[in-house]
Amino acid sequence: MTAIDLSSPVAVVGTGTMGQGIAQVALVAGHPVRLHDTLPGRAEAAAEAIGARLDRLVEKDRLTGAERDAARARLRPARDLAELADCSLVVEAVLEQLDAKQQLFRELEDVVGEDCLLATNTSSLSVTAIGGALRSPGRLVGLHFFNPAPLLPLVEVVSGFATDVTSATRAYETARAWGKTPVACADTPGFIVNRIARPFYAEAFAVYEAQAADPATIDAVLRESGGFRMGAFELTDLIGQDVNESVTHSVWQSFFQDVRFTPSLAQRRLVESGRLGRKSGHGWYDYGDGAEPAEPHTAEKAQPPAYVVAEGDLGPAAELLDLIREAGIQVREDEEDHGTRLVLPGGGQLALADGQTSVEFRDVVYFDLALDYRKATRIALSASQDTAPQTLSEAVGLFQALGKDVSVIGDVPGMIVARTVARIVDLAHDAVAKGVATEEDIDTAMRLGVNYPLGPFEWSRRLGRSWACSLLDDLHQRDPSGRYAPSLALYRHAYATEKREGTS
Repeated sequence: MTAIDLSSPVAVVGTGTMGQGIAQVALVAGHPVRLHDTLPGRAEAAAEAIGARLDRLVEKDRLTGAERDAARARLRPARDLAELADCSLVVEAVLEQLDAKQQLFRELEDVVGEDCLLATNTSSLSVTAIGGALRSPGRLVGLHFFNPAPLLPLVEVVSGFATDVTSATRAYETARAWGKTPVACADTPGFIVNRIARPFYAEAFAVYEAQAADPATIDAVLRESGGFRMGAFELTDLIGQDVNESVTHSVWQSFFQDVRFTPSLAQRRLVESGRLGRKSGHGWYDYGDGAEPAEPHTAEKAQPPAYVVAEGDLGPAAELLDLIREAGIQVREDEEDHGTRLVLPGGGQLALADGQTSVEFRDVVYFDLALDYRKATRIALSASQDTAPQTLSEAVGLFQALGKDVSVIGDVPGMIVARTVARIVDLAHDAVAKGVATEEDIDTAMRLGVNYPLGPFEWSRRLGRSWACSLLDDLHQRDPSGRYAPSLALYRHAYATEKREGTS
């Protein structure tokens, strides 16, 4: 099954920001495009807005004047659904209300031909439920674009329970012909991105609710250590707290209130207070005139240790040993010990976050996971009230000697980056095991849809296949609510790996 021919008209119903963006994508690809909206004048206004954006593309040398003129000639507002009768594809981008979408598609079935592909751009509703109202649900597919549609490459091609394989394949190939990067997924709450991205927000909010760190510090650690483009607090302020919470609540409810997707009470209070983010002038951060940017907690300068004793290879943080040597600090290796930690001159220990807490041990400081310890500009440390001041000072001084800013946070298991990545990896494995999508498509979706530095399976391969399961198992022992219990898929993956390694 090939893509829809460029000579075939494509219609977009719903002319808000997303509808206009999808229409522009189809138009620039070469299709005749029809715009329809139930509100009088909206389709005409949308056509003018798209025309203005085409003008800007010419100014930026992304379109020629001739290509713009040809595209404008192919764009036509449609006052009535009957004008969509000859379309080969109709994409719906109306309000996120199930009854409204079902009614629209019922009306379209009476208008378009039997071979017309019907698509919904829903981000939170079930494609199966939308198609359940149709006489021929097999031709309905989800085409979930990301905003702004003309710029972001990812399109989730969602197959409902009754979607025909030929319909899904046709939609997939059409999205690819439009210059997009399609990924195929089953109809599951949140699809790929909005399902697997939940821990990125949830764990940041959980650390904040535990009073272990403030939003600016958590965001800085996610960016500067984790390699994420934005922190969870600044990103949800950009998205809109009401929008982000609504998606979280929808996924949670759709999974029958699964504890792994539980919404944040702190975010609920933010929404209730009207602090919705940038659009309201205040969210987690203040965007009012004259407001000072929030600064992360950064530790004061400390004296680095003269040496460290390496007990083991530090696992995913092994490259730290080279960095320490390069900084002129002696690394003494204890070849008889098979641990994964550093011993500091004062006798305290420095260990990579593993889901345990500092208070459980005599004198331990934990450091957080980094995407790349050489390139990271900030490292988070956690310590308990019982940690020796000398141990914390030596740990701070060590990372400062490596050229890092240091943020000291509260004694929370898994810290910030480590627990976030572990949970993302877990949900990804669970999704593959349940037939939601392939490993490759999940990695592609998370890199392109939310700009993650690595896909979940790329993280998993880099960190070791049992790393996430081990960390989550430790977290689950300290919070037995089920939120951190490793999925059966992740457990099987880690156990099979350990078994093979143990018998090789």
